[in-house]
Amino acid sequence: MWILVYIFFIILNAIAYFVPKNIKKSEIYSTSIFAILFGFITDEVLNLHLNLYGYFNHGFQWQGFFSSFMYFIPINNLFLNYFPVKKGPLIKAKYIVIWTLFSVLFEWLILQTEYLYYNGWKLWYSALLYPFIFLILYINLIVVRKLNNSEKC
Repeated sequence: MWILVYIFFIILNAIAYFVPKNIKKSEIYSTSIFAILFGFITDEVLNLHLNLYGYFNHGFQWQGFFSSFMYFIPINNLFLNYFPVKKGPLIKAKYIVIWTLFSVLFEWLILQTEYLYYNGWKLWYSALLYPFIFLILYINLIVVRKLNNSEKC
């Protein structure tokens, strides 16, 4: 049943690829690398080191590694592409809450497919962490923009 997860990943990547872009290619590239690195570090600590959750079976799994690229990059790009940068803090907070709800729902659905399993982790932990994760992704975009606009050395 986990094949449904990959089908979703393919659809998600197609959407991320074909939507009109509101961020520059250099921002997509930079923030995608950050999102992958951030995801890998998180998985290294919570999955492989602390064994709180995992993909398919205990330990490193190539399917989980590969799917990280298929998930972290399009989610990062879609989240940042439509982020309400010029809106007030309340609108930004609502936007992050919507992405958090989507992420928690998606994580719950993935749990039903045996693609992801918990070994001490709880879904509500994710619900508490997702807002911070999305905020970090947005802060990274701000840093990338500042670096792109800074004077050349």
